[in-house]
Amino acid sequence: MRLAPDGVVAGARFVASPNCDDRPPGTAISLLVVHSISLPPGRFGGDSVERLFTNTLDESADPYFAGLRGLKVSAHFFVRRDGALVQFVPVGRRAWHAGASAWRGRERCNDFSVGVELEGADDRPFEAAQYRRLAGLARALQAALPLTDVAAHSDVAPARKTDPGPSFDWPRFLSLLASA
Repeated sequence: MRLAPDGVVAGARFVASPNCDDRPPGTAISLLVVHSISLPPGRFGGDSVERLFTNTLDESADPYFAGLRGLKVSAHFFVRRDGALVQFVPVGRRAWHAGASAWRGRERCNDFSVGVELEGADDRPFEAAQYRRLAGLARALQAALPLTDVAAHSDVAPARKTDPGPSFDWPRFLSLLASA
């Protein structure tokens, strides 16, 4: 896996999200933020996450979706339960994934981070394929960017977010990341 000059990872299926903009000039991308999402919560598969990130979600398709009306969010990447990788925003652009956030005293994490959503829920174990894909993606990003940190969404927005949650096995991920 490698990051191309256009900011797209080879091997990822690219689906353009409008929910992005330019990063501040001269901003180094130093943080990888790990998220989790399933729509509706706890239900895996389908295209609801993709539709949310592309502003095409049918809010009438599920009662939960009504609360998402007008929400404009995205992530750079989405890792499905089977390890399939979808990219929504080129890495050089700012995806709208972390919201109000701070990391090590620095606010606005979207400015200097890459966001990866894992298809999952806080209370359910993630799949081996997801850990392998996330580690491979992180290594590819580290090879191309000045990434120095990896954090959970709950680390950068602790008052608002809990993902990827207690079911995410950080030692497993970090071990895979270290083994090249």
